[in-house]
This record gives sequence, structure tokens and C-alpha cells, in this order.
Amino acid sequence: MKHETLDMDVVMGAAHQSVAHESATKHVTGQADYTDDLVVPEGTLHAALGLSTIAHGRIRSMNLDKVRAAPGVVMVLTAADIPGPNDISPTGKHDDPILVADEVMFHGQPLFAVIAETRLQARHAAARAEIDYEALPHHLAPLAARDAGMDYVTEPLRLRRGDPESAMAKAPLRCAGRFEIGGQDHFYLEGQIALAIPGEDDEMTIFVSTQHPSEVQHMVAHALGVRANAVVVNVRRMGGGFGGKETQMNLFACVAALAARRLGRAVKLRPDRDEDMIATGKRHDFVVDYEVGFDEAGRILAVTGDWHARCGFSADLSGPVTDRALFHADNAYFYPDVELRSHPWRTHTVSNTAFRGFGGPQGVIVAERIIEEIAYATGQDTLAVRKANLYRDGQLTPYHQPVEDQILPRLFEELEASADYARRRQEVLAFNARGGVIRRGIALTPVKFGISFTATHYNQAGALVHVYSDGSVHLNHGGCEMGQGLNTKVAQVVAEAFQIDMDRIKVTKTTTEKVPNTSATAASSGTDLNGMAALDACRQIRERLVRFLCESRDATPDEVVFARNRVVVRGEAIAFEQVVREAYFARVQLSAAGFYATPKIHWNRAEGQGRPFYYFAYGAACAEVSVDTLTGEYTIERVDVLHDVGRSLNPAIDKGQVEGALIQGVGWLTSEELWWDDKGRLRTHAPSTYKIPLASDRPKIFNVRLAEWSVNRERTIKRSKAVGEPPFMLGISVFEALGMAVASIANYREAPRLDAPATPERVLMAVERLRRGGTS
Repeated sequence: MKHETLDMDVVMGAAHQSVAHESATKHVTGQADYTDDLVVPEGTLHAALGLSTIAHGRIRSMNLDKVRAAPGVVMVLTAADIPGPNDISPTGKHDDPILVADEVMFHGQPLFAVIAETRLQARHAAARAEIDYEALPHHLAPLAARDAGMDYVTEPLRLRRGDPESAMAKAPLRCAGRFEIGGQDHFYLEGQIALAIPGEDDEMTIFVSTQHPSEVQHMVAHALGVRANAVVVNVRRMGGGFGGKETQMNLFACVAALAARRLGRAVKLRPDRDEDMIATGKRHDFVVDYEVGFDEAGRILAVTGDWHARCGFSADLSGPVTDRALFHADNAYFYPDVELRSHPWRTHTVSNTAFRGFGGPQGVIVAERIIEEIAYATGQDTLAVRKANLYRDGQLTPYHQPVEDQILPRLFEELEASADYARRRQEVLAFNARGGVIRRGIALTPVKFGISFTATHYNQAGALVHVYSDGSVHLNHGGCEMGQGLNTKVAQVVAEAFQIDMDRIKVTKTTTEKVPNTSATAASSGTDLNGMAALDACRQIRERLVRFLCESRDATPDEVVFARNRVVVRGEAIAFEQVVREAYFARVQLSAAGFYATPKIHWNRAEGQGRPFYYFAYGAACAEVSVDTLTGEYTIERVDVLHDVGRSLNPAIDKGQVEGALIQGVGWLTSEELWWDDKGRLRTHAPSTYKIPLASDRPKIFNVRLAEWSVNRERTIKRSKAVGEPPFMLGISVFEALGMAVASIANYREAPRLDAPATPERVLMAVERLRRGGTS
């Protein structure tokens, strides 16, 4: 063997490198396989759902004879055909039926399923049902539900610190307002889909587009009346999720599995886009009543607020979502005395669910509204008020967690300089002072976002790593790839751990057969959790290899060094694959199951106190817009972003996540409007009526930088920080800039108080209101 001095060759694809997404080429060439692309077994049947046509009522009769007689129909499935519990509630509240048996709770609720030879036959047959209802009163909006005496879908939360009543009474200045914040459809490119294949005995294999395979496993097992070990759930990749596949896929997986079990044939269920949007939950919309006390300098003294949420007919994830809205109602600002209350109202709409940010954005934007109110009341630049109220290390959040890693002052300083904020703001003011139809606005806003599941037990992960005798590595973990680059980042961790090039590592589909009891790939925690679990598995195998080499070559552990694609032992370089092969013949175990549980976190919901988050991720964005005050239409002229991802595992992927998150956040606050008619029908249920941002809506100038100096003070995977959700809230900078442009109509004497989304219609109405000198 060749003896050589250890060089410093860098592993190709190790952590902290800008490596292309592992499926990027497949994505752009159409070669990436999604659930609908899989080759199905011979004899596969197709399912379609029959949906309710009223918002609330009792089913008097359901005549399905014409459905059964339709061409190609093999079976019709109803609630009576479910052997196990007719429930897919993710929190065990038994309030979310797979198929309705008696009382309809929203327009578009699944009542039955048709199983036919083709998908088109199933869909046509479902439309032939004859259903007689006893219509009952329905209440769609959160305040309407409150006024009608509707109940909460889950226990509300109160966060309190200090004496806000006294502090509010003593405050030199006070302001109160109401803020209506719209919801958002996930609009994933790949819709909901499930393929169920029955096996021998009670076995069932599910291929499904999901962020939470273990939950699908448990839901299907319960519906079938079998144990979890009889159900295997597989997902290679999703075409987007954004939270919409954390619980919402359970319906489709259970229906497909129930039909497959009864018929002994594979069954696929893929709803039409309209049906998908009608029957699945959205981002929660809120009506927020807030009050703030402050002094003449713009420093916050007290805050109180009530978050009224449209939760839908069942709990789903509304409890933790509305909790997280309160957790982030401070955003980056210290509230000396505070009380925040959630009101998760039951409404006769589809149950709202997880969505990127998980309630956090609906808290953050209220904090920014409060800053805006103070700035206009005191005649200051909103940025000056933001700076005056930023957290300092050691100060407590409303849930009594100390802020220990505040880096926003540095982010602000750098972004102000790189975006040339001060000069550009003066130009905007001068431009607006000239009057005219077009008005401009500029705003610089921060985000402080807590990272961890607030349900502490979800903060765990597993991974399985095999090293084969030829030196190649098989990697499996409990996270799900949905385009965010999770598999790429975890593979980079493994490449660095073994010091082998990334092309030697194969990441395989997420499956409950290999890693059990997984948590959802959500809460921006996918890489934090699964990367650490994979690293733990690699550590075990490395330690075994080091012991073997020490014994076989009479070396000490510090004489064994892993270098690029080789291991150097006492100065002798041995190819990695040769080390592995020798270890195999010496009967060294070359497989390991890794595990990780996030440390330090704890949360007492009853007391509203604890440390629910392991750390905070930070960011800031500066946006400039132009508004046509005759039409309300607007253009995003420029956006500059400086975002904190700790020590980035993959700067290219992280930058892409920041860009995409900001644009999705802009969509939520500008063009994406959900609208129900007075009969409870969702009318924005297709691309023709629901407007996500287009390529032409992106900022004309879009500068995104990562804070390369940032290193996570906590021991996360390679000292990185989560990137999935935090930059979503940077889109608020555009919303705030729109507010400034509108406020120029009244010479900035009054806060614009735009509701979200700030559609051109809403912008125009705000302009006209300020022209008339009225207040909202």
C-alpha cells in the first residue's frame, strides 16, 4: 500500500458546500418519480370522493343506487363499511370522520367513496348520488361563530407576564385596533394522492404523498382495525407540502386502504385540484383585536391581544397552530407587560391545518402592525421604532423563555447599509411629496422565529445507515423530501462523517419499515433532527472501524484519520472501500440505527411557561414598492434580504429556500385570497380564481444573502439553523411597504391599517378612505 502524507483534499459534497439538490436533474427533466408515476399492480382500481353540497345539516337519506349502477363501478364505500374507528383526528379528539354518517359540517365534506375501473368512471359516478339534507344554520367566520355561541375546537391558550392592565392604564399613549388576516391554500404542485396495495393476511402497503408517514400508518391501521405493524407507508418524494400533507393526506390514504382491503385489489385515489382545495384544510385566518401602550419615544410598555381563529369543523392541528401564533405575537420585540389570548373557534368550514410557519406568521404580522401604529402615532420612521423595541439578551418572551442569541442589531446594521435604506427612504419621501398617481413605499422588517415542535415528544428522529462491503453507503432517515433539499443535506452530513464523496451515498425512500415512529417533516426541524440521527449512526460505524483498525494494525485511535475516500493509519493511506471490506471479513457490524432527541426544551401549557424552542432563527428584509392609487395595483421594485441560517449546511439550497419562502409569504399577503359565498361554498378553488404569485410578480431587483458569520450557539447539526419557515415572514416587508405608500395619501398622519391579503381592491379602498380623511 502507498504511504503518503495526509493531504487536505476536500470531500465532494461534504457539509457546508453548495451542492446541487440530489434530484435536481430529475426534477427539471421530468424523470423524478412521484406517487402517481409509480407502476401500479395489474387490476388497480380508482377511487373518487362524493362530497356534501351544504355547509351544515343532517343527512335524511343517501340514495346511491345510481352511483352503483354507473359504468365501471365496482363498489361504493360509506361510513358503515369502516371496520375500525371512523376518525382521522391527529390529536385523538374523535371529531374528524373519514366519511360522514349523519351530520355534515362543511360544504365539500366527504360522504362516500366510489371505486371504479378508471378514475374518470369513479368521478362521473360520484356525481350521480341523490342526497336529501335537513339544512341547519351555518357560521363561517370566527367572529360570526363566536356571536352564534359556537364552541372552541380545542382548549385556548393564555400567555401572560407582568401586569398589563396596570401598565396599559399608566401608558402615556395607547392605541387599539382590529386586524383581519386571511388564510392561504397550500397549492402544492403535486396534489393529494394515495395508492394502497393489499398484501397477505392483514398487511397493507401505502404509497402516499405525505410529510408524516408514521401518522398515515397509525390512521390506516386504526381504520382497518389492525396493528401498526401490518401497515407499511412509503414516500420517495413529494411535489410540495408546505404543511398541507402533515395531516390532510390521512383521508385519502384511509379511503384507498379501506377499499383495497375490501376488494383485495390495489386502489389509487387522486382527487381533482378543485376537490383537493375544497376538501382539505388551509392556513388559519384570524381576526385579531389588539391594544398597545407606549411612550412618546415609541417604546412599548404593554400589549394585550385576542387571536380569533377560523379553525373549521374539527380540531385538526388548530391547538398548536393558535398556540404558535401567540408564541410569535412579539416577533422580535420585548413587551414589558403582556397578555395574549387565543380563541380557536369551530366554524362550518373545512378544518384548517398546518401551513409553513404554523401560525407564527399570523403572530408576527400583528407585532409589525403594532410597530406601524406606534410609528405613525409618534411621527417616526417605522425602522426607528423597531430598533427601539428589539429584544436584548436576557429579556423574557411572553412565554417566559429568555432570548439568549439576539443577532438582529447586526443584521439590521448590515442590511441597512447593503440596501442603502436611509438614502432610498428619503427618495421615497421626496417622490411621494410631489403627489401624483403613483406612490412608493419602503420598509425594513425583521423576523425572530422559534425552532422546535411545541409538542416536545415530536422532537426526536431516527436514521438507518448501511455501509456495504464495496464501500457504498445506504442512507435512510425518518424525514420526507418535498423539494426542500432534506435528503441532500443529510447525505452531506454522512459524506463528511465518513469523509467519502457524496456520489457514494444513496438516499432511499422514507418508509416505516426502516425507521419507526417518525415525527412529521415540519416545524423547520427536518434537517436538525434527521441530520443528527444520521450523524449518530455514522458515529457508531466509525467507532467500530477505528477499533478494528487499531486492533489489526497495532494503532492508537489518534493514529487513525479519515481523509477523502480513504483512511490513514499510522501514515499509511488505505482506500475506504478496502477498510470496509477488511472489516466485513473480520465480522465488524457495518450498519447502525441512529437516534436524536432535542435537548433543553420543555413546555407547560397550563402555566403558559417554559422553553418550547431550542433556539431562534433571525432574518431581515427591505422591500420597496410602487402603488397605482387609481387602481390599487402595485409592483415590487426591489427586495434585499439578509437571513440567518447559522453555519449553512448548503448555501445554495438555503438561499433557494429563503427566496421561495419570501415569495410565498408575499403571496399570502397580497394576491392569495380565500373566499366563501353565503352558502358556505369555497369559490376560490382553482388557479382561475385563486392567485398564487407568478414569475412576473417577483421583485424587479431581488438580492438575497446569508449571514455567513452566524454560527448557532446551540449544538445543532454542524451549527446550522433551520431555514424552511423563518424566511416566509420576510414577505411582511412588502406588506409594510405597501402600507407606507398608502399612508402617503394622508401625509403619513394616520396608520393605513391594511387588512391581509392586501389585494388591489383592498389597497384602493384604503387609499379612498385616507383621501376622505376617515379612520378604519
